[in-house]
Amino acid sequence: MAKGYTVQDFYKQFPDDDACLNHLMRVCYGETLDCPKCGRNGGVHRLRNEPAFACQWCGNHIHPMVGTPFEKSHTPLQKWFYAMYLFTTSRHGVPAKELQRQLGITYKTAWRMAHELRKYMAGVDGDDDLSGHVEVDETYIGGKRSGGKRGRGAPGKTIVFGMLEREGDVMTRVVPNVRRATLEAAIAEHVIAGTSISSDELHSYGHLDRLGYMHRAVRHATEQWVDGETHTNGIEGFWSQIKRSIRGTHIHVSGKHLSKYLGEFEFRYNMRKQPELMFSRLLASF
Repeated sequence: MAKGYTVQDFYKQFPDDDACLNHLMRVCYGETLDCPKCGRNGGVHRLRNEPAFACQWCGNHIHPMVGTPFEKSHTPLQKWFYAMYLFTTSRHGVPAKELQRQLGITYKTAWRMAHELRKYMAGVDGDDDLSGHVEVDETYIGGKRSGGKRGRGAPGKTIVFGMLEREGDVMTRVVPNVRRATLEAAIAEHVIAGTSISSDELHSYGHLDRLGYMHRAVRHATEQWVDGETHTNGIEGFWSQIKRSIRGTHIHVSGKHLSKYLGEFEFRYNMRKQPELMFSRLLASF
Protein backbone atom coordinates (compact mmCIF):
# COMPACT_ATOMS: atom_id res chain seq x y z
CA MET A 1 0.00 0.00 0.00
CA ALA A 2 1.57 3.28 -1.05
CA LYS A 3 1.86 6.32 1.21
CA GLY A 4 -0.99 8.78 0.91
CA TYR A 5 -3.57 6.07 0.22
CA THR A 6 -6.77 8.11 -0.09
CA VAL A 7 -10.44 7.24 -0.10
CA GLN A 8 -10.38 7.67 -3.89
CA ASP A 9 -7.57 5.12 -4.05
CA PHE A 10 -9.65 2.77 -1.91
CA TYR A 11 -12.68 2.89 -4.19
CA LYS A 12 -10.48 2.53 -7.25
CA GLN A 13 -8.96 -0.66 -5.82
CA PHE A 14 -12.21 -1.98 -4.32
CA PRO A 15 -15.08 -0.64 -6.46
CA ASP A 16 -17.49 -3.41 -5.48
CA ASP A 17 -17.94 -6.63 -3.51
CA ASP A 18 -16.49 -8.72 -6.35
CA ALA A 19 -13.18 -6.85 -6.20
CA CYS A 20 -13.09 -7.35 -2.43
CA LEU A 21 -13.84 -11.06 -2.74
CA ASN A 22 -11.14 -11.51 -5.39
CA HIS A 23 -8.64 -9.77 -3.12
CA LEU A 24 -9.67 -11.93 -0.16
CA MET A 25 -9.20 -15.04 -2.33
CA ARG A 26 -5.65 -13.94 -3.17
CA VAL A 27 -4.92 -13.16 0.48
CA CYS A 28 -6.15 -16.56 1.62
CA TYR A 29 -4.81 -18.75 -1.17
CA GLY A 30 -2.31 -16.74 -3.23
CA GLU A 31 -2.42 -16.12 -6.95
CA THR A 32 -2.62 -19.86 -7.61
CA LEU A 33 -3.53 -22.69 -5.29
CA ASP A 34 -3.59 -26.44 -4.93
CA CYS A 35 -7.19 -27.57 -4.81
CA PRO A 36 -7.93 -28.96 -1.31
CA LYS A 37 -9.89 -31.80 -2.90
CA CYS A 38 -8.02 -32.96 -6.02
CA GLY A 39 -4.64 -31.39 -5.30
CA ARG A 40 -4.21 -29.94 -8.80
CA ASN A 41 -2.71 -26.46 -9.09
CA GLY A 42 -4.47 -23.36 -10.39
CA GLY A 43 -7.53 -23.11 -12.56
CA VAL A 44 -10.29 -21.65 -10.37
CA HIS A 45 -13.20 -19.55 -11.55
CA ARG A 46 -15.75 -17.40 -9.74
CA LEU A 47 -19.23 -18.81 -9.18
CA ARG A 48 -22.12 -16.57 -10.21
CA ASN A 49 -24.65 -17.30 -7.50
CA GLU A 50 -22.52 -17.40 -4.35
CA PRO A 51 -19.35 -15.75 -3.01
CA ALA A 52 -17.12 -18.68 -3.85
CA PHE A 53 -14.79 -20.12 -6.46
CA ALA A 54 -14.70 -23.54 -8.12
CA CYS A 55 -11.79 -25.73 -9.19
CA GLN A 56 -11.85 -26.18 -12.96
CA TRP A 57 -10.57 -29.75 -12.61
CA CYS A 58 -12.94 -31.29 -10.08
CA GLY A 59 -15.56 -28.58 -9.43
CA ASN A 60 -14.73 -28.32 -5.72
CA HIS A 61 -16.09 -25.10 -4.21
CA ILE A 62 -13.67 -22.82 -2.32
CA HIS A 63 -15.14 -20.21 0.06
CA PRO A 64 -12.61 -17.52 1.02
CA MET A 65 -14.96 -15.93 3.58
CA VAL A 66 -15.23 -19.10 5.67
CA GLY A 67 -13.50 -18.65 9.01
CA THR A 68 -13.60 -14.86 8.83
CA PRO A 69 -16.06 -12.35 10.39
CA PHE A 70 -17.54 -11.95 6.89
CA GLU A 71 -18.75 -15.55 6.70
CA LYS A 72 -22.17 -15.10 8.30
CA SER A 73 -22.42 -11.35 7.95
CA HIS A 74 -25.19 -9.77 5.89
CA THR A 75 -23.13 -6.59 5.54
CA PRO A 76 -21.62 -6.19 2.05
CA LEU A 77 -17.95 -7.11 1.87
CA GLN A 78 -16.99 -3.68 0.52
CA LYS A 79 -18.38 -2.06 3.67
CA TRP A 80 -16.22 -4.35 5.79
CA PHE A 81 -13.18 -3.35 3.74
CA TYR A 82 -14.04 0.33 4.06
CA ALA A 83 -14.40 -0.05 7.82
CA MET A 84 -10.87 -1.50 7.86
CA TYR A 85 -9.68 1.45 5.81
CA LEU A 86 -11.18 3.85 8.35
CA PHE A 87 -9.64 1.99 11.30
CA THR A 88 -6.17 2.07 9.77
CA THR A 89 -6.20 5.70 8.65
CA SER A 90 -7.59 7.19 11.87
CA ARG A 91 -5.19 8.24 14.59
CA HIS A 92 -7.68 8.13 17.45
CA GLY A 93 -9.95 5.27 16.43
CA VAL A 94 -13.42 5.06 14.95
CA PRO A 95 -16.54 4.98 17.16
CA ALA A 96 -19.46 2.77 16.22
CA LYS A 97 -21.60 5.87 15.60
CA GLU A 98 -19.17 6.99 12.90
CA LEU A 99 -19.25 3.56 11.25
CA GLN A 100 -23.04 3.65 11.39
CA ARG A 101 -23.09 7.05 9.67
CA GLN A 102 -20.49 6.34 6.98
CA LEU A 103 -21.60 2.80 6.11
CA GLY A 104 -25.36 3.31 6.39
CA ILE A 105 -25.82 0.37 8.76
CA THR A 106 -27.47 -0.07 12.14
CA TYR A 107 -25.63 0.88 15.32
CA LYS A 108 -25.74 -2.74 16.49
CA THR A 109 -24.05 -3.91 13.28
CA ALA A 110 -21.47 -1.11 13.46
CA TRP A 111 -20.65 -1.96 17.08
CA ARG A 112 -20.15 -5.64 16.25
CA MET A 113 -17.99 -4.86 13.22
CA ALA A 114 -15.79 -2.51 15.24
CA HIS A 115 -15.12 -5.11 17.92
CA GLU A 116 -14.36 -7.80 15.35
CA LEU A 117 -11.81 -5.54 13.67
CA ARG A 118 -10.20 -4.68 17.01
CA LYS A 119 -9.70 -8.38 17.72
CA TYR A 120 -7.97 -8.85 14.37
CA MET A 121 -5.80 -5.77 14.91
CA ALA A 122 -4.62 -7.25 18.20
CA GLY A 123 -3.92 -10.56 16.47
CA VAL A 124 -1.88 -8.94 13.70
CA ASP A 125 0.21 -7.08 16.25
CA GLY A 126 1.09 -10.19 18.23
CA ASP A 127 3.19 -10.28 21.39
CA ASP A 128 6.89 -10.48 20.62
CA ASP A 129 9.18 -10.50 23.66
CA LEU A 130 10.66 -7.14 24.65
CA SER A 131 14.34 -6.42 25.27
CA GLY A 132 16.92 -3.63 25.19
CA HIS A 133 15.54 -0.89 27.46
CA VAL A 134 11.93 -1.33 28.57
CA GLU A 135 9.73 1.13 30.42
CA VAL A 136 7.00 -0.29 32.68
CA ASP A 137 4.09 1.54 34.22
CA GLU A 138 0.50 1.09 35.31
CA THR A 139 -2.50 3.33 34.76
CA TYR A 140 -6.20 3.47 35.54
CA ILE A 141 -8.74 3.89 32.74
CA GLY A 142 -12.47 4.51 32.70
CA GLY A 143 -14.77 4.69 35.68
CA LYS A 144 -17.20 7.42 36.63
CA ARG A 145 -16.60 10.50 38.67
CA SER A 146 -18.67 10.39 41.83
CA GLY A 147 -19.02 13.10 44.46
CA GLY A 148 -16.25 15.11 42.87
CA LYS A 149 -13.83 12.22 43.19
CA ARG A 150 -11.51 11.70 40.26
CA GLY A 151 -8.20 10.09 39.40
CA ARG A 152 -7.17 6.68 40.70
CA GLY A 153 -9.62 6.84 43.57
CA ALA A 154 -12.69 7.16 41.36
CA PRO A 155 -14.92 4.05 41.31
CA GLY A 156 -15.13 1.62 38.42
CA LYS A 157 -11.67 2.17 36.99
CA THR A 158 -9.81 -0.62 35.19
CA ILE A 159 -6.11 -1.19 35.90
CA VAL A 160 -3.87 -1.50 32.86
CA PHE A 161 -0.21 -2.48 32.96
CA GLY A 162 2.11 -1.52 30.12
CA MET A 163 5.59 -2.42 28.88
CA LEU A 164 7.25 -0.32 26.18
CA GLU A 165 10.53 -1.13 24.46
CA ARG A 166 12.31 2.06 23.54
CA GLU A 167 12.30 2.50 19.76
CA GLY A 168 10.24 -0.69 19.65
CA ASP A 169 6.82 -2.09 20.51
CA VAL A 170 4.41 -1.54 23.34
CA MET A 171 2.44 -4.27 25.10
CA THR A 172 -0.47 -3.84 27.52
CA ARG A 173 -2.45 -6.05 29.85
CA VAL A 174 -5.60 -5.51 31.91
CA VAL A 175 -4.62 -6.65 35.42
CA PRO A 176 -6.66 -7.20 38.59
CA ASN A 177 -4.27 -5.28 40.84
CA VAL A 178 -0.78 -3.74 41.01
CA ARG A 179 0.66 -6.18 43.52
CA ARG A 180 4.22 -7.35 43.11
CA ALA A 181 3.28 -10.90 42.11
CA THR A 182 0.91 -9.66 39.39
CA LEU A 183 3.29 -7.20 37.76
CA GLU A 184 6.38 -9.38 38.11
CA ALA A 185 4.56 -12.26 36.40
CA ALA A 186 3.66 -10.05 33.42
CA ILE A 187 7.21 -8.75 33.13
CA ALA A 188 8.80 -12.20 33.43
CA GLU A 189 6.49 -13.55 30.70
CA HIS A 190 7.18 -10.84 28.13
CA VAL A 191 10.51 -9.15 28.93
CA ILE A 192 13.74 -11.03 28.27
CA ALA A 193 16.00 -11.50 31.31
CA GLY A 194 18.95 -9.12 31.39
CA THR A 195 16.90 -6.25 29.97
CA SER A 196 17.24 -2.75 31.45
CA ILE A 197 13.94 -1.67 33.01
CA SER A 198 12.86 1.84 33.96
CA SER A 199 9.90 2.36 36.29
CA ASP A 200 8.55 4.75 38.87
CA GLU A 201 8.96 4.15 42.60
CA LEU A 202 6.01 1.76 43.02
CA HIS A 203 7.04 -0.88 45.59
CA SER A 204 5.83 -3.68 43.31
CA TYR A 205 8.87 -3.08 41.08
CA GLY A 206 11.32 -3.22 43.98
CA HIS A 207 12.59 -6.78 43.41
CA LEU A 208 13.08 -6.81 39.64
CA ASP A 209 16.86 -7.02 40.12
CA ARG A 210 16.34 -10.41 41.75
CA LEU A 211 14.61 -11.63 38.59
CA GLY A 212 17.66 -10.87 36.46
CA TYR A 213 16.75 -7.38 35.22
CA MET A 214 18.82 -4.19 35.45
CA HIS A 215 16.25 -2.02 37.19
CA ARG A 216 16.30 1.65 38.03
CA ALA A 217 13.45 3.93 39.10
CA VAL A 218 12.58 7.60 39.12
CA ARG A 219 10.70 9.13 42.04
CA HIS A 220 7.65 10.95 40.78
CA ALA A 221 6.55 11.77 44.32
CA THR A 222 9.55 14.11 44.60
CA GLU A 223 9.04 15.41 41.05
CA GLN A 224 11.93 13.43 39.66
CA TRP A 225 10.93 12.61 36.10
CA VAL A 226 14.27 11.80 34.47
CA ASP A 227 17.55 10.44 35.82
CA GLY A 228 19.90 9.96 32.87
CA GLU A 229 18.46 7.10 30.81
CA THR A 230 15.95 6.28 33.53
CA HIS A 231 12.43 7.56 32.89
CA THR A 232 8.94 6.39 31.90
CA ASN A 233 8.12 9.19 29.48
CA GLY A 234 7.46 6.84 26.57
CA ILE A 235 4.85 4.65 28.23
CA GLU A 236 3.24 7.66 29.90
CA GLY A 237 2.93 9.29 26.48
CA PHE A 238 1.18 6.16 25.23
CA TRP A 239 -1.25 6.30 28.17
CA SER A 240 -1.99 9.95 27.38
CA GLN A 241 -2.77 9.12 23.77
CA ILE A 242 -5.16 6.34 24.75
CA LYS A 243 -6.98 8.49 27.30
CA ARG A 244 -7.31 11.43 24.92
CA SER A 245 -8.69 9.13 22.26
CA ILE A 246 -11.20 7.54 24.61
CA ARG A 247 -12.42 10.90 25.89
CA GLY A 248 -12.53 12.54 22.47
CA THR A 249 -13.65 9.65 20.27
CA HIS A 250 -15.30 6.91 22.32
CA ILE A 251 -16.39 8.98 25.36
CA HIS A 252 -16.44 5.87 27.55
CA VAL A 253 -15.06 2.33 27.31
CA SER A 254 -16.21 -0.38 29.71
CA GLY A 255 -13.71 -2.56 31.52
CA LYS A 256 -15.31 -5.58 29.85
CA HIS A 257 -14.20 -4.46 26.37
CA LEU A 258 -11.13 -2.39 27.25
CA SER A 259 -8.63 -5.08 26.20
CA LYS A 260 -9.96 -4.91 22.61
CA TYR A 261 -9.41 -1.16 22.46
CA LEU A 262 -5.93 -1.61 23.91
CA GLY A 263 -5.14 -4.09 21.13
CA GLU A 264 -6.26 -1.52 18.56
CA PHE A 265 -4.03 1.20 20.01
CA GLU A 266 -1.10 -1.18 20.31
CA PHE A 267 -1.48 -2.03 16.60
CA ARG A 268 -1.32 1.64 15.62
CA TYR A 269 1.60 2.43 17.90
CA ASN A 270 3.64 -0.59 16.88
CA MET A 271 3.17 0.20 13.17
CA ARG A 272 3.83 3.92 13.61
CA LYS A 273 6.97 3.72 11.46
CA GLN A 274 5.09 2.05 8.59
CA PRO A 275 1.59 3.58 8.62
CA GLU A 276 1.21 2.92 4.90
CA LEU A 277 1.22 -0.83 5.62
CA MET A 278 -1.52 -0.84 8.26
CA PHE A 279 -4.40 -1.42 5.85
CA SER A 280 -2.71 -4.17 3.86
CA ARG A 281 -1.47 -5.88 7.04
CA LEU A 282 -4.97 -5.91 8.49
CA LEU A 283 -6.42 -7.26 5.24
CA ALA A 284 -3.79 -9.98 5.17
CA SER A 285 -4.81 -11.13 8.66
CA PHE A 286 -7.94 -12.70 7.18
